[in-house]
Amino acid sequence: MSARTASVRRDTLETKITVDLNLDGMGAARFDTGVPFLEHMMDQIARHGLIDLDVTCDGDIHIDDHHSVEDIGITIGQAVAKAVGDKKGIRRYGYAYVPLDEALSRVVIDFSGRPALLMDIPFTQKRVGQFDTELFWEFFQGFANHAQVTLHIDCIKGHNTHHQIETVFKAFGRSLRMALELDPRMAGVMPSTKGTL
Repeated sequence: MSARTASVRRDTLETKITVDLNLDGMGAARFDTGVPFLEHMMDQIARHGLIDLDVTCDGDIHIDDHHSVEDIGITIGQAVAKAVGDKKGIRRYGYAYVPLDEALSRVVIDFSGRPALLMDIPFTQKRVGQFDTELFWEFFQGFANHAQVTLHIDCIKGHNTHHQIETVFKAFGRSLRMALELDPRMAGVMPSTKGTL
């Protein structure tokens, strides 16, 4: 089996981003983005998805975090798409329910080749510290568009905003892990009746 790794660089007037990842890693993570709460959440993706993830971003955070968060989602999505390749042999679908105290979230993903995001998180606060919770839509929209996945994200219950978000990211990592896992019964087979994804 060839290594499912990728390195992607995104360079714009707003951000300069590098993402290195290994889909078959051990959950090692390193971040240098200037957006600490996002780094805490990306650590959940790495740890629970067993993806080695290294993200650096030099962005215009003196304006706000918007461009950095959105472009990091885009670049991680591009890296995942590059690393997964033709998708032969993967399980394709993944889902997870994850609780954290009073909060519970569900994430379902399909490596369908058809980008879509349906997200319902009834945030109880607009900010966690200095972080604008609306930016998580931008992160996941960027990821879904560029990884070419259908992504359903629902926070089923919860009143602590930090808990709401953390359950989403843990469930996202777990669902990625399931969907990207190689299925020994489908070795070399495209998981679609169309013959392509």
